[in-house]
Amino acid sequence: MEALSNRVTTTLTWSNSISTSSLQIPQVFSIRCTQRLRVCCASDQSQKMTVSVTGATGFIGKRLVQRLHADKHSVRVLTRSRSKAQLIFPVKEFPGILIAEEKDWRDCIQGSNPVVNLAGLPISTRWSPEIKKEIKQSRIKVTSKVVDFINGSPEGVRPTVLVSATAVGYYGSSETQIFDERSPSGNDYLAEVCREWEATAFKVNKDVRLALIRIGVVLGKDGGALAKMIPLFMMFAGGPLGSGQQWFSWIHLDDIVNLIYEALTNPSYKGVINGTAPNPVRLAEMCEQLGNVMGRPSWLPVPDFALKAVLGEGASVVLDGQRVLPTRAKELGFQFKYPQVKDALKTILS
Repeated sequence: MEALSNRVTTTLTWSNSISTSSLQIPQVFSIRCTQRLRVCCASDQSQKMTVSVTGATGFIGKRLVQRLHADKHSVRVLTRSRSKAQLIFPVKEFPGILIAEEKDWRDCIQGSNPVVNLAGLPISTRWSPEIKKEIKQSRIKVTSKVVDFINGSPEGVRPTVLVSATAVGYYGSSETQIFDERSPSGNDYLAEVCREWEATAFKVNKDVRLALIRIGVVLGKDGGALAKMIPLFMMFAGGPLGSGQQWFSWIHLDDIVNLIYEALTNPSYKGVINGTAPNPVRLAEMCEQLGNVMGRPSWLPVPDFALKAVLGEGASVVLDGQRVLPTRAKELGFQFKYPQVKDALKTILS
């Protein structure tokens, strides 16, 4: 049971804004969060952004910050742990990135545009009443704080774009239904969390363009669900969880970062957008494809009762799934680098 516990507790995780001043100048940037001084850049920097990011030390956030920094944008990491953020974004590798603890968030947000909100406690754990409360509050409190800071900003320095994460858990679970952005919310705990999470983001000022990204299971080698599944296959112990018939709505890390990145600057990206690949698969197929790419068998499934014995109510994260399609992203013309899970896995594991 100890081995089973170790395996189960390392299963899927739920994956777990530039302002202008009144002066007409080509491009501005903040010297420090607490300063309102703007200075003119010598070169044409009209496309450069100053972006504040919550959840920047998480799986998606880290890659997004890396991309923004590589593209020469100014990044402000809004964190509750300066020491953790400094380890992830050392100054030698990320010169110019500003790390701000909560007391400085207001000033950072007022000098930013756009703002990206990715914060939230991972949910792949045994759910006690206290943990369930923290799962919800960690998302709602940070989102509420970000929205309040945006709404309370003077008009001249108020961010005009907020890209905020939510999750496909909004839809509940089903083995037969197909969900897109027009589908109603489900009735389970995770759907409730997502509804309240999104409702908090929708309180942002009506003049702020809001993009809500309902994120699926994010695949990448250095974190997320896949990083926790790979060791199981290396031990010849990889296999489907439960029946294996539950749907697995996934997305490659590069694609979710690209989707968020596009939402920062494209005015058409507003409202709810599903952050999932166009071809979801059943979990059994996902495990089979992973086994094939790794040259390892996909066997030894974990039965429902064993998962529930270890995770309790939290087993619903891996036992239940939903078939979610990115209808809005496709309408917007977003190009997925990895529409097929087989190609995504090959790239990640190559």
